[in-house]
Amino acid sequence: MANSKTPLTYRDSGVDIDTGNALIDRIKPHTKRTTRPEVMGGLGGFGGLMSIPQGYKEPILVSGTDGVGTKLKLAIDAGIYDTIGIDLVAMCVNDIIVTGAEPLFFLDYYATAKLNNDIAEDVIKGIADGCVESGCALIGGETAEMPGMYAKGDFDLAGFSVGVVEKSKILDPSNVKAGQVLLGLASSGPHSNGYSLIRKVIEVSGASLNDNFNNNGEETTLGKALLKPTVLYVKPILDALKKHTIHAIAHITGGGLTENLPRVMPKNSKAIIDLTSWQRPAVFDWLQEQGNIEEQEMLRTFNSGIGMVVVIDKNDADAIQATFKGFDIDSSIIGSIESSEQTEPHIEYS
Repeated sequence: MANSKTPLTYRDSGVDIDTGNALIDRIKPHTKRTTRPEVMGGLGGFGGLMSIPQGYKEPILVSGTDGVGTKLKLAIDAGIYDTIGIDLVAMCVNDIIVTGAEPLFFLDYYATAKLNNDIAEDVIKGIADGCVESGCALIGGETAEMPGMYAKGDFDLAGFSVGVVEKSKILDPSNVKAGQVLLGLASSGPHSNGYSLIRKVIEVSGASLNDNFNNNGEETTLGKALLKPTVLYVKPILDALKKHTIHAIAHITGGGLTENLPRVMPKNSKAIIDLTSWQRPAVFDWLQEQGNIEEQEMLRTFNSGIGMVVVIDKNDADAIQATFKGFDIDSSIIGSIESSEQTEPHIEYS
């Protein structure tokens, strides 16, 4: 008996291969501007190829992967797609740089129910912008169209990066000693952490992302203030590592200062931090007030205005601060390292 049913195609299931191919053509110019001399081949292969830069005697590869959390949901709600890709790159390469490693390449994963190539190109352009600013190559990625997995209009992002560092120059907690000082590098805002709480604060406060907002003198909207892209610290830190002695670096991400700084401290040490030593972006004051959030909760959820902490010798502080200022990154001495009778490293706030 002849089959009278209409033949089905992949498009009938909600997946359009032609749309995906069209997106690849649209993003090729963005990936091209991120290339490095070590990149081998182009976009479209089964794997991205890259040689290790010359000059390393004992090259150690350092890898990192991350996403942007529910900041992505806020970006979707606000209809702002051109900076979330910068956040994605920053969350990965800022993790890699704290070991002293130079990021080499980046890959992304973009998953959605149905591809909207205008939105996807905006996101990937942002990823390319982040790669250019970090000096790493966007050598590949994956775009997945998965109907039934995501709600209409939603999508998800993940990033993966690999860097390289000379074995003898890896930054290690054993370098941290009592008497060293803590240099805090300013953040642009919450970066990409704490956004589930941020969205809850917006909900309970009844605020709109379109509300006018004064962010430390910058007249903007609440949505734009909350979606300010994560600072890319790669090039400033690489420059500082070449010019100065740096003992350790902590990326202040989820867990805030409270949980991240001890990750680069040795046993029997404590960090004494003066909370009045820097000015945090106004968006944190708004969140704390509107959400009635206690100070300790702020410190273990958000970066509170400090995106990186660099452990240095006190006598080097002025010169190192000048180096970061040359990259338009403000910094403050926020505390010091002291010995502790407690075995586990910890923070004390003053």
